[in-house]
Amino acid sequence: MDNDRIVGSAKEFSGRAEGAVGEMAGEATTQASGRVREAAGTVQDLYGQAKDAARDAGATAAGYAKDAYDAGEDTFRDGTQAIAKKVRDNPFGALLVAGGIGFALALLMSRPARRPPPRWRHYGW
Repeated sequence: MDNDRIVGSAKEFSGRAEGAVGEMAGEATTQASGRVREAAGTVQDLYGQAKDAARDAGATAAGYAKDAYDAGEDTFRDGTQAIAKKVRDNPFGALLVAGGIGFALALLMSRPARRPPPRWRHYGW
């Protein structure tokens, strides 16, 4: 619990008490002062609650990020093991797939660069 929440709640309580005393005594200034102190305490309490919520949200986000990172490692490891098993089970098929990927990359890399069409055409008139 944040210190602002404790202090804010105390101010709010003392402001309510001061406002009640001012109301019973019929003093408008004491009553108004109590209301102001109560409002300030409420604001400080809400500020403390917001700080607590932000702290909790940060901790939760960090926990989710750590879990996702750990799960990513496991997924990568599992995928690598699955691929290795497939290659061991069918080495010829894996070789054909790798060769096809290499051939496709070679075709993509050996294509000439596209040139934009000329801006002005001279027809020779």
